Amino acid sequence: MIRRPATRARLLGGLAPLTIVLAIALSAPALGQESAGPQVSSDGTALTGLSAAQLFDIADQARVAGRLADAEAIYRALTQDAAQEIRSEARFRLGMMLSDQKRYQDAALAFRAILDEQPEATRVRLELARVLAAMGDEGRARQQLRQAQAAGLPPEVQQVVNRFASALRSNKSFGGNFEAAFAPDTNLNRATRSKTLDTALGEFTLSDDAREQSGLGFHLTGQIYARLGLGGNFTLVPRVSGDGTFYGKSQFNDLAGSALIGVEWQSGGDRIIPSVGRTWRTYGGNAYSRTTSADLRWTHRLGQRAQSDIGLSYARTHYMRNAQQDGDLFGLTASIERALNARAGVGISLSGQRQTAADPQFATTSGGATLLGWREAGRMTFFANATVRRLESDAPYLLTGTRRKEWFLRGGIGATFRQIEVAGFSPVLRFAYERNISSVTLFDYRRATVDVGITRAF
Repeated sequence: MIRRPATRARLLGGLAPLTIVLAIALSAPALGQESAGPQVSSDGTALTGLSAAQLFDIADQARVAGRLADAEAIYRALTQDAAQEIRSEARFRLGMMLSDQKRYQDAALAFRAILDEQPEATRVRLELARVLAAMGDEGRARQQLRQAQAAGLPPEVQQVVNRFASALRSNKSFGGNFEAAFAPDTNLNRATRSKTLDTALGEFTLSDDAREQSGLGFHLTGQIYARLGLGGNFTLVPRVSGDGTFYGKSQFNDLAGSALIGVEWQSGGDRIIPSVGRTWRTYGGNAYSRTTSADLRWTHRLGQRAQSDIGLSYARTHYMRNAQQDGDLFGLTASIERALNARAGVGISLSGQRQTAADPQFATTSGGATLLGWREAGRMTFFANATVRRLESDAPYLLTGTRRKEWFLRGGIGATFRQIEVAGFSPVLRFAYERNISSVTLFDYRRATVDVGITRAF
């Protein structure tokens, strides 16, 4: 206990002397070791010789007394301690205090910093899941639960986590997210590099806009949503989202926006969401298509480590530039994601699509598969994916007299760098390469992209 009231007032009352105190005190013995006891400096402005245990005690007293700013300052100073045990304890106490204040983003950052050093810290991962759910990010919350269970839990803890996973539901009424990135692109219009096109009427020279174009773009995507309880296990979920890529060559700007409304039903490990909506797309500043859609998605928890998603969709699309492309779009997707351990996970997704059209040359049938994986390594998360898809048209393409038969191949790698964090966001770097091998020269292309952007740091 600090005996001089004036000195204690300086310690707990203002941040400037508190910073001086902590800068000196953190060189004291680690938690659990004996210290020589607190000493008052000759000018009476700071205490020295405080152990980490004593600093934790002072911070806890400040928190209980309602001096939250002082408690936070001490905890944050202790997060810089050389001993991992002290850093982690300080971050955990800080995260719990911030969560109680509903400062969920700051709490998530504190818990994430612990997991970067100690990925097997199951209690911390469960608290991060709880905070993410409170922020409305239910998908990431469930991923954290799967990783916690993959690390291995005692039977009695597993039962509690199972109940938590079954009851997990975001109670955030309104929310949103966004991501921004600079996007260098070697083929921003996904066009052939060939200068000519062989047709039934002879060889045509393609214009520059119809051929491969490179450029530096800016990609922005985001959404806002609401969750309105309807009683029982039902929630009304309206959602507005947008996705756009903008280039110096404005004729290639690609912008899409959608408005959807769905009803979510959740019980135990199952969640079913039927939804309907409308999508608008513009290309080069001109209206490109309008789509009315209906969708049904079923998410099911598979044991402790895995989750499956099955989706059925129907859409009716009108193309502004070519009404002969108008038609129906039927889709089926099925995916499984599995946590391998506390650090890594994998997933596989299968899809099939049938697109009708007024002119059968534009009608297609396609199907494919995507593999993905991720691994945490310290304060970085690495991820990779690979896609293969087959497409065939119903009838020959009129210009060439050849049916479209294509193999689409795509591979991507990337990483998130949490060493850098500003306002809850960290840099993300992605590289991808695409190859579309088509029997119709016009659709045969290669493309490489690099995204340098920001994403959530947790």
